[in-house]
Amino acid sequence: MNNQHRYCVIMCGGIGSRFWPYSRTECPKQFIDFFGTGRSLLQMSYDRILPVVPKENIIVVTNDMYAPLVKEQLPELTDSQILLEPARRNTAPCIAWAACHIQALDPKASMIVTPSDHLITRESEFVKSIEAGFNFVENHDALLTLGIKPTRPETGYGYIQIGQPFEGDILKVKTFTEKPDIDLAKVFVDSGEFFWNSGIFLWSAEAILKALHSYAADLMSTFDKGAADFGTPAESEFIRREFPGCVNISIDYAVMEQASNVYVECVDFGWNDLGTWSALYDNSPKNREANVTQNCRVLAYNSTGNIFAVRGDKLVVVNGLKDYIVADAGDVLLVCPKADEQTIKQYVNDVKLAYGDKFL
Repeated sequence: MNNQHRYCVIMCGGIGSRFWPYSRTECPKQFIDFFGTGRSLLQMSYDRILPVVPKENIIVVTNDMYAPLVKEQLPELTDSQILLEPARRNTAPCIAWAACHIQALDPKASMIVTPSDHLITRESEFVKSIEAGFNFVENHDALLTLGIKPTRPETGYGYIQIGQPFEGDILKVKTFTEKPDIDLAKVFVDSGEFFWNSGIFLWSAEAILKALHSYAADLMSTFDKGAADFGTPAESEFIRREFPGCVNISIDYAVMEQASNVYVECVDFGWNDLGTWSALYDNSPKNREANVTQNCRVLAYNSTGNIFAVRGDKLVVVNGLKDYIVADAGDVLLVCPKADEQTIKQYVNDVKLAYGDKFL
């Protein structure tokens, strides 16, 4: 198999505030080994793409403050494979820069774009799906997203409405809907026509740049100014100067909801975006009382359905606790019902107002 023109972009700049207080500004969740395997979520993302993409074609896009963490966890990468954002500007500017960078290196490039913090449990199926996706985008002017069959009416994900079959397991996309309310999510799931948007995309560098120019012209006007700099030593200075002025917008809003050449490959490889404590609970081994302990010591009495994540040598003793998150990060202790975990982001905002960045 000739895969020299295949590239992978791992997006690694998020803070992961829904995993606070474990996920902190100085060490977000993608750098944490949640499962005690010796590999962080970022390292697992790197490992699973290696059968498909040459390691020299794997690029990590991250915030410049995380450069030391990326280099420590992925020493195989050269400095030129780590693109450092001087500011957080969401996924569309991230993808636009990566596509400009890759096309300057290889005009024939195709690329997969994947978050750094997802969990995928069936990696052989993942490899098959990505191979099929690459084969498709290398032969069509297409923007391909991977769709996941929903298991519940989730309000935290985007949804893809599938259209007519196009080729193999790939279908035309009818509509995108970003994070519906619970009633609409129930309608989507019951209809059988909607899949979760995994946030994993494949396309040629040429196809995504053409779409960005069509649907996000203001954003691309910034990158067009640096066309001569991409792939040269001048690129990093151009990005340092211009990137903070980019609009803060997701690739879904900027392109995917507007473009006409959007397709979906419906996949089944044990995907979870691992975005919340409940998602981590669902994907972790449980004891007889259905409690999860994340590498910590717990004595739990009359307590079920909890997740305990405690750093250090502290012993946790609880009685009568049901369906709670107990997360102790040393200087912060969070005790919150799992059912209320969507308010953790609000807690983070309140902590910032009360104490500045001290506990973030």
